[in-house]
Amino acid sequence: MSAITRPTADAPRRALLLDLDPSEQLPDALELNDWAFDRATSVDDAQAMLKTHPYRVGVALLSGSMDERYERIESLLGASEHLAWVALVRPGELERQEFRQLIYEHFYDYFSLPLGDNISHLRYALGHLDGMSRLRDLERVSLMPVEEFQMVGASKQFLAIFEQIRRVAGVEAPVLIRGETGVGKELIARAIHQRSEHSDGPFIAVNCGALPETLIHAELFGYEKGSFTGAYKRKIGRVEAAQNGTIFLDEIGDLPQQMQVYLLRFLEQKTIERLGGTQSITVNARVIAATHVNLEQAVTEGRFREDLYYRLNVLTLSVPRLTDRGADVELLARYFLHKFGKEYGNSSRGFTRQAVAAMLHYNWPGNVRELINCIRRALVMSENRMITPKDLGLTDADALEAPIPLEEARAHAEEMAVRSCLGHCMNNVSSAAKLLGVSRVTLYRMMDKYGIR
Repeated sequence: MSAITRPTADAPRRALLLDLDPSEQLPDALELNDWAFDRATSVDDAQAMLKTHPYRVGVALLSGSMDERYERIESLLGASEHLAWVALVRPGELERQEFRQLIYEHFYDYFSLPLGDNISHLRYALGHLDGMSRLRDLERVSLMPVEEFQMVGASKQFLAIFEQIRRVAGVEAPVLIRGETGVGKELIARAIHQRSEHSDGPFIAVNCGALPETLIHAELFGYEKGSFTGAYKRKIGRVEAAQNGTIFLDEIGDLPQQMQVYLLRFLEQKTIERLGGTQSITVNARVIAATHVNLEQAVTEGRFREDLYYRLNVLTLSVPRLTDRGADVELLARYFLHKFGKEYGNSSRGFTRQAVAAMLHYNWPGNVRELINCIRRALVMSENRMITPKDLGLTDADALEAPIPLEEARAHAEEMAVRSCLGHCMNNVSSAAKLLGVSRVTLYRMMDKYGIR
């Protein structure tokens, strides 16, 4: 490995040079004033260099006489999604189909040797790829989830949820999460668990509305051998399985009243009894419940025990609907597009303006879960570089939008970037300013401009 450099007033940008035929003299064109090439003469060398330096651009000096190395070269070219490649090839080599396919599938551009007047075009190509890579990095930062919770959101409503999670996680008391179906209540419950004193224990999730009423007692509290026909051995229930961890009771409003009595006893005494058993078992598990039902109305109508309601309603988090989270719709859509793109082998690079408008105008009755399904559908159905409303399964009416002035569009993008970086940095202004590449004073001005507290 070696570096080919030429002194410049400013530090040159670095690129990886894959030269698998070192016996050939390197083209003089690679002596570019504003570039330093780190030369690798084998695939192993190149892989080692990729581990130590985050290259944005790679140049490959390819030879048609490397059939036995095609598989390893393809593995290298696909090793980093953040690295864009340019190929340098000798005359006549593109006549081979396998060689042409390698260039087509793995390279942004190629240049024939000798370069001659194409030297300037090579320089422009490298500069373009470097710039595009930097834009992709900024896009990834704006889409980066708050890793602490594995959730994505930059709106003030959702940043408030992040803050509430931090507050309730360290308090040893039941938590009640309210919100419509599909808003991410279980994700929030897991986030609370991960930050609580029970984080080393299991997280057991139970959908109370999905359990048959005849089996719900056995599922929640377990049973002893011989307690009923078919009980051939003892079974540990979900609550007991959450020992020293967290039991998450989703759709608690659908729990039958008879079971509400047993759950109330567990909340009051931290003990349970298996079906058919006589021994009280102490269970140290935190209870987090979630519901889309109006529990106050259920209490009034006699469908939910009032004493259980007050036991559960100690710490409450209300999760907003997706349509109430404003620009989070676009942020989430881009995040899921990036997340699922590789899984589906789809090369779509983003959404058309009409698609973004359609998503922002759609009501999303299924909330985030429905958005995820739309993105998955689009990745399967789309044959375009940009995803359209049709790919998402949204109607043209959803895409109607008055033209947005350029200044307003810029302000919208700036606000999204500020909110996203603040969320990623846990509202640490210094870290967010560094991530955005601005001073703290500038960031404070931007926060004041967009009403971010």
